[in-house]
This record gives sequence, C-alpha cells and structure tokens, in this order.
Amino acid sequence: MRRTALLAASAALVAGVLAWPADAAPSAPAAFAHPGVTVSKGQLDFTRSKVNAGAQPWKGAFDQMMASKYADLNRTPKPRAIVECGSYSNPNLGCTDEREDAIAAYTHALAWYLTRDERHARKAIEVMDAWSAVIRDHTNSNAPLQTGWAGSSWPKAAEIITYTYTGTWANSGRFATMLRTVYLPEIINGSNSNGNWELSMMEAAVGISVFLEDKASYDKAMAKFRTRTAAYVYLESDGALPKTVPSQNLNTREKIVKYWQGQSTFVNGLSQETCRDFTHTGYGLSAISHVAETSRIQGQDLYGTDVGERLRHGLGLHAKYQLGAGAEGRLCGGSLKLGLGPVTEVGHNALANRLGHAMTNTRTLTLRGRPAGSNNLFVAWETLTHGDNPA
Repeated sequence: MRRTALLAASAALVAGVLAWPADAAPSAPAAFAHPGVTVSKGQLDFTRSKVNAGAQPWKGAFDQMMASKYADLNRTPKPRAIVECGSYSNPNLGCTDEREDAIAAYTHALAWYLTRDERHARKAIEVMDAWSAVIRDHTNSNAPLQTGWAGSSWPKAAEIITYTYTGTWANSGRFATMLRTVYLPEIINGSNSNGNWELSMMEAAVGISVFLEDKASYDKAMAKFRTRTAAYVYLESDGALPKTVPSQNLNTREKIVKYWQGQSTFVNGLSQETCRDFTHTGYGLSAISHVAETSRIQGQDLYGTDVGERLRHGLGLHAKYQLGAGAEGRLCGGSLKLGLGPVTEVGHNALANRLGHAMTNTRTLTLRGRPAGSNNLFVAWETLTHGDNPA
C-alpha cells in the first residue's frame, strides 16, 4: 500500500501536481517558500496591483484595514511577561492585548507591502520586538488556545517583514527565539478539547515552523492537523460515525455523540461543534483553510484531498444556515446558534475559484460579507488578501 501511494505521488510530481494520498500527512518541503504563511508573494503582488488600480473589492478592503485600530501608526504595544487567560477570557490579563498586537503587527506588515510606507514596517517590527523583549509564558486554562490565536498572526507578520522589507530588523533572532521557546512548546503537542482548539494550535505551529524553517515541527503539526481535520468535519464516506482522534478514546457511539454536542445524525459538512455554535465552528473552518493555504504555498496542495472536501462541505452547510435556511429537526434539535464570522474567503477562493467547485451558498455569504474584516482573534483582512485572488 505504501509503495502504491509513493508511486502515485511520483507520477503526480512528473505531471507537475502533487496529489497527496488522503490518509497521509504532507512532509516539509525541501526548501520553504517565503513569505509563505497563509499568503504568498504572488498573492501580495496581485493585491497590491488591484489596490493601486483602485479596483474592487480590494480597494474597499484596503481602506477598511487602513481605517482600523490595527493600522494606527501611534499604536503602543502592551507586552506582558505572563499572559493569563481563563475560559471566555476570565481572567483577561494580557489576552486581548497579545492577540490584538499580533493582528496589528500583521496589519502593519501588509500595509508596508501594499503602500511601501516604511513607517508601517517599522511599526510592525516595534510591536514584534516589544513582545519578544521579555521572557514570557502563558498560564491558566485557555493558554493553549490563546497561544494558538496569537501564534497564528505573529509568523504572518514576521514572514512579510523578513522577506520583503529591505530595512533592518536587528532583533529578528530574539523574536524567532520567543516563538521557538515560548509559543511552540505550548501548542505543538495538540489538545483533546473541542476541535477548534487543536486546529488553531496547529495553524500556529505550522506557521511558526515555516518561519523557523523547522521541518520536524512542521511534520508533527501537519500530522496532527490531518487527524484533527478528519475528526472535525464529517463526510458520508467516513461511515456511520465520524472519525476520531485516538488520544481522546472516543470508542463508543455514546461517547462520540456526546462529544459532537449531542448530535446523533451525521451529514456531509457537519462539524463537531455545529450544535455548539457557528462561531466556534467558524474558528475551526478558518484554521483548516489557513493551514491548507500554507501547505499549498509550500508545494503540497491539500485542497485536492479529504481536507478540501471537508472544508468545501463544511463551508457549504454552515453558509446555507447562516444565510437563513431553517434547521431541520434532525440538526441540533432544530435550533442553531449562528455567527460564522469572516471566515469564508480563503476556502472559497481555493475551492470555487481555483478548483471550480460549485459553492453557491458559500459564494453568496462571501459576497454579502465583503469586505471581510477581523474577528479580533486570528482572522484579518481576507477579502484583501484572498478575495478572487488567482495567485
């Protein structure tokens, strides 16, 4: 079986496309592509050309970003030696500051690339330096998730500055050390909590691994990501019950149904958290799209595997109800908590625009939400970077 899979992958390479077996985690590339976390140089160049031409929706998305608090050149970062985050941010000792400073660093990095205004590059560096200047730790119950959220934005900012800014970032090594010694250990071993936790943690781990060019961590994070994605979004091909993560010991139907928020009927695109609420489900779907996008930039396209199928059906099912369709009684008892968030642009662009899948509900919701802003956690400006972006 292994030899057959390898032969199939080799044939695909000859054709110029890597078709990865559905049950395998991709390995790190021989050489990492930079900038290569969620957004590539080609995508940035496309966006810049559209913004400079005043074309929509990119110009409107750019104006939205530049008018946000995250693009403020007078922003003062608020680093803490210890960030304490409880459930639902209670306590909230540096949690919001850390996440929003990370988004601000990414925002200023984007602003630098799109405008070539060096003030934004220097502000991004200032924010990253502020948070790497102290020996830091994360404590309390939400530490892994908090680390995953902030850790998803930091490498996106660092990649753009490191590989496109020609000025000096004297303390880039210190920032890299902070990601390696504070963030990565907190997230790389995953989580047995609700699936959005581990997916966000693996998004951060993959992005940090690209920035650090750490192949071992990249491989470990990708393996966990593949297992968790398969256990987070159900496909009918999975069988009568959803797939599970071995470490969670969900070895009976009763345990699985309880973990899936009491849902006992499984349909294409249903998420482990659908019957909890759409907001947390949106976190999970967003993280899946971000990791898939990073993997594609790094040369291994997951959109053609079960990851893409799960993302496609997951977005489609939730978009349908977010647009106003009534829930059938078999779905969450007929009661849904909506609020998917600005999470559809990356997946829609990859699956509908690049691969040609019909995604009517997802497209309708995506267009209705433009320009997509930030969820103030780890999602930001994706109409700008990925909306109808062919690169």
